[in-house]
Amino acid sequence: MHLICHTTFSLRYGTLSPQQLVEKAAAWGVKSLALADNNNTSCAIEFVTRCREHGIKPILGISFWRDQQWLYTGLARNAEGWYHLCKFLSDHSLDDRPLPTVPPRMEDVWIIYPRLCKPIEDFRDNELLGIRPQHVNRLFSHELRNYQHKLVMLAPVVAVTDEDYTLHRTLRAIDLNTVHTKLTPRDLAKRGDRLLPPATLQQFYRPYPAIVRTTQRVIDSCTAELETGLQINRQHFTASKEGDYYLLEKLALAGAARRYPPGPRFQKARLRTERELAVIRKQNFCPYFLITYDIVRYARAAGYRHVGRGSGANSIVAYCIGISDVDPLELDLYFERFINPYRVSPPDFDIDFSWDERDDVTDYIFKRYGREHTALLATYSTFQGRAALREVAKVYGLPKEEIDQLVQDPHGRAGEDPKARTVVDIARRLVGLPNHLSIHAGGVLITQRPIYYHTAQRLMPKGFPVAHLDMYHAEDMGLHKYDVLSQRGLGHLRSAADLVRRNHGQAVDLENLDTIKQDPRVRALLKSGRALGCFYIESPAMRGLLTKLGCDNYVHLVAASSIIRPGVAKSGMMKEYIRRYHFPHSFEYIDPVFEEHLGETFGIMVYQEDVMKIVHHFAGLDLDESDILRRIMSGKKHSGDTFENLRQKFFAGAQVRGHSQETAREVWRQVESFSGYSFCKAHSASFAVESFQSLYLKAHYPLEFITGVINNFGGFYRTEFYVHEARMDGATIHAPCVNHSHHLTDLQGTDLYLGFVHLKGCSERLIHQLLLNRQREGTFDDLTDFCNRVEVESSQLELLIRIGAFRFTGKTKSELLWEKNAVFNPRLRREPSLDLFVRTAPDHDFRLDETPNHRPGHRLSSAEFDQAFDELELLGFPLCSPFWLTSSAELSGTAGVRPPSALQQQANGPIRVRSPGEQQQPPPHPLQHIQEGGSFQLRAYFVCDKVVPTVKGERMSFGCWLTEHGQYFDSVHFPDVYQRYPLRGNGVYRLHGRVTREFDFPVLEVRELERLPYLKDLRFTD
Repeated sequence: MHLICHTTFSLRYGTLSPQQLVEKAAAWGVKSLALADNNNTSCAIEFVTRCREHGIKPILGISFWRDQQWLYTGLARNAEGWYHLCKFLSDHSLDDRPLPTVPPRMEDVWIIYPRLCKPIEDFRDNELLGIRPQHVNRLFSHELRNYQHKLVMLAPVVAVTDEDYTLHRTLRAIDLNTVHTKLTPRDLAKRGDRLLPPATLQQFYRPYPAIVRTTQRVIDSCTAELETGLQINRQHFTASKEGDYYLLEKLALAGAARRYPPGPRFQKARLRTERELAVIRKQNFCPYFLITYDIVRYARAAGYRHVGRGSGANSIVAYCIGISDVDPLELDLYFERFINPYRVSPPDFDIDFSWDERDDVTDYIFKRYGREHTALLATYSTFQGRAALREVAKVYGLPKEEIDQLVQDPHGRAGEDPKARTVVDIARRLVGLPNHLSIHAGGVLITQRPIYYHTAQRLMPKGFPVAHLDMYHAEDMGLHKYDVLSQRGLGHLRSAADLVRRNHGQAVDLENLDTIKQDPRVRALLKSGRALGCFYIESPAMRGLLTKLGCDNYVHLVAASSIIRPGVAKSGMMKEYIRRYHFPHSFEYIDPVFEEHLGETFGIMVYQEDVMKIVHHFAGLDLDESDILRRIMSGKKHSGDTFENLRQKFFAGAQVRGHSQETAREVWRQVESFSGYSFCKAHSASFAVESFQSLYLKAHYPLEFITGVINNFGGFYRTEFYVHEARMDGATIHAPCVNHSHHLTDLQGTDLYLGFVHLKGCSERLIHQLLLNRQREGTFDDLTDFCNRVEVESSQLELLIRIGAFRFTGKTKSELLWEKNAVFNPRLRREPSLDLFVRTAPDHDFRLDETPNHRPGHRLSSAEFDQAFDELELLGFPLCSPFWLTSSAELSGTAGVRPPSALQQQANGPIRVRSPGEQQQPPPHPLQHIQEGGSFQLRAYFVCDKVVPTVKGERMSFGCWLTEHGQYFDSVHFPDVYQRYPLRGNGVYRLHGRVTREFDFPVLEVRELERLPYLKDLRFTD
């Protein structure tokens, strides 16, 4: 008779998972349980399912809390009651209104108050007062004994054991950001709020059987009616299911005629389209396709680019109606990988939009399908390892130094200190518990009935409602999710295309994929691995793989995008794929079926679709069954007896086709091992399309492209290296300037002006005022003119001077800073002035004595050094060569080093910077001329690294570097070197090692390294 049970989804309050709660209740013979988490409905479906599995009657409710105070609990009598509870909670969250002390009347809902908030005579017929076990004896002399028909048993469940209650105390302290000793009784659940055996609980209320009867009446009147199944999703796009099918059929067949020219290929496409349509109709997925099409159609009308990827790209219907740009016929993609009669889980499309356009698309979905039917999918951030340890340590009052030590060596400290042991034990129980509600990467739910029949909603900072459901609970209910995702790569394409239109007066056609895939410039870039900034293929590992392969076409890029994934690489199959790629006659196929169906990947099962192909063609399993087997082997589906039945069918089918038992066992072994890490081919193909579009812009409009990359952020590398790439492509790089720069970086001819957004500490308000004033009144004449026209704080003005934003005046920064003291007077903006004329700079000569023009032995003047150090501080990187900032003594005695050139602002070294649009042969790899195994030393600028564990549990790393010529090369740091010579942040290093080669791709195996110090900043030295 527990009417109010809390799970861990009473965030930072409950201690029992739904499974723990139900299993313990079942063990004690509890017949009914009421879920009533605090302002949360997340685990309703899991709770109901587990209760029914254990023969317990589930009741659904919500405990409503405001400002850390429990106001009341609502219990739903039926589906309508659950709807009203969820809507009531959601409305107050979405409208940002506090919950009322007394709720309005809600039909089919019981309201239970934990305390008297109004006279009991004024209670409505559905309102009750809860009496705790420890308060029963007080009724003897209280007037409430005359209202027993309004009283129910109030025995909230928060814990079972003392350890649970200790965890509860810790959670409350974390939530309140205090130490556990400062918690008050008001902050905590009662110590008696525990699950009890039914007989024990009823014993407390034995003197007042009417309370027990009223409680039982509440229980008997409640039924958890939580509808599940695919029918709870939006059931049609048009007015009817028939209308949906006819519309989808029309769109698909018209799209097939548009996508495929007349001839045999069109006939093949039409037949497959009709076959897919029949399956889609049978599975009742027509509205799913049409709603996705509607989303894409809106985006296209708004001028937004998109990428349709995931398993949905296996569908030719998706290709024909424009959801995806991957041709399933070109890549032999199987529709059954996406939808088949055996697949009970909903299908899903992953639709990517640019990071700054996705929210508008999401807003369209909410307005198109209605707020009461639409919600974002949630995810739950859980307490994790070290973070959990820190939280518990803070609750127990440990100082920061001890917390750091505990995190570094938890077991060692726990063995020495009892308090540390307590912290570690509690933190271990905390790990995995939900901490707070967050937003799924892009899942959107659209329901047939109002979503409040299924769950409540909460308003998130982005302004969209999020359902109290994560993807697992949503799938358990049968809800589809429409994945509306974002990425930066599409922003690169859009920004670059806009710049090309502005600077060249040309529109870039990125939809003509056949032409782009065959473009010789694009293929040359791909083959050489010169893909910096290009979506999905710009990482050092990927560029190295492309170079090793000599990959120059779409099909092989799709494969490369798959074999680069950790599982394939770790298994050794990536290296085997490269070997077979270069030496296709050096191996034998295990069976002719492999040669016929996996010839494209040289007999290696790279894709999930390959697993399906082999199972289907080698053993005769249907494609539908093949996909089920693949999902079981990859751990995405519970097997039960299905796996064993399919395994037996595989071997029986192989025998019928004349394959030996030995061959069948080897094929089965490969299928089992590959299915765990193989990748969806359609997914790789979708990414490869975007990669080719990026390569096309990089090949034909390199400066516009790299500017687009800089302005959308989020690339693999820091901004510094995209700026370097622009310089290598012929741009002249300028620091932010008040007369030329904008909020984002701007390309004017071949002059690249960095945007104010890169200037650390520069306020958005100042940027807005500066640009607005310049647009209205023209460029600024000098510092005085700027101060007259723009309201600027002293510190902000100093930032602009230090970065060189007033260099057009011809004055040094020292002179400008001196002038600032004379012309900057914010009081004139705050106080009335009788001046009739514009304030001008005093007639003083601000020429100051300069430090020596050059430091001995260096190419930069003192002013240039000054500028470089300011750039390091304010931009994060210098615009001159970073090698110039190291001691000149480092230049001597370093093998393989030439004077700096490509990283400097005025590139005048031995390598000629390429003019925009100019094509040239790729420069030789900086290590290419070094004999393999030979000792080698050079200076290099650190780009990035990746730390990976070895099979022995040690750590090693792979590094990426720039030479003084501006070329990239890779390094490997084996565990002994990684431990003895750790990287110490960004900067210039002296590297010593030997060159190794794999498939003619050189890598520096580092044996020693040393970070070279920058020269002292003379402004801060005596």
